[in-house]
Amino acid sequence: MTGYFIAFEGGEGVGKSTQEALLAQYLTEIGKKVVRTREPGGTSAAEQIRDTVLSREHVGMNPQSEALLFAAARGDHVVRVIRPAMANGDVVICDRFIDSSIAYQGFARALGAERVRDLSMWATGGLLPNLTIVLTLDPEISMKRVVIPDRMEAEPMQYHRDVAAAFLEIVALDPDRYLVVDATGTKEDIAEIIRQRVMQELD
Repeated sequence: MTGYFIAFEGGEGVGKSTQEALLAQYLTEIGKKVVRTREPGGTSAAEQIRDTVLSREHVGMNPQSEALLFAAARGDHVVRVIRPAMANGDVVICDRFIDSSIAYQGFARALGAERVRDLSMWATGGLLPNLTIVLTLDPEISMKRVVIPDRMEAEPMQYHRDVAAAFLEIVALDPDRYLVVDATGTKEDIAEIIRQRVMQELD
């Protein structure tokens, strides 16, 4: 039995955590086995990498080092959490995956989208989500929701604008694998749009 892998993407403060929780609750209520996880993170090693890459103690980290750390965390996460859950027939809901690296490091850090994508594909053995949900919101609005910014969230506004634009460029390359949702609506309206697409995919 093969499970299903859903990733949530978008800039900072767009409401990913809220929508992940609502989707996980709905799927659980209708009898699906759900594993909810996050990146970087999900394993003890990946959580330690998360603490490093997001800590403001490391402002000015070399972009290449940043990309390598994210890929290392993702590789461990996939092998130890995501693939086993999918093999068990579970629905995996993940806060961020490969497209975050492409947007944040490939585009916004100007490391090259293909280079960063290839790095993560190598680290994960080529795993991609079945569906990626991208929440979009003007960074001028979304960043006001961030109370205590981590190292990535504390980047200049132009960086966040570049990230937001990058996600749309990524979607345009393979639109069938994505659901883009305007995050200016109510959380209930957004959740309903997501539920409808997910149930179409699962059916």
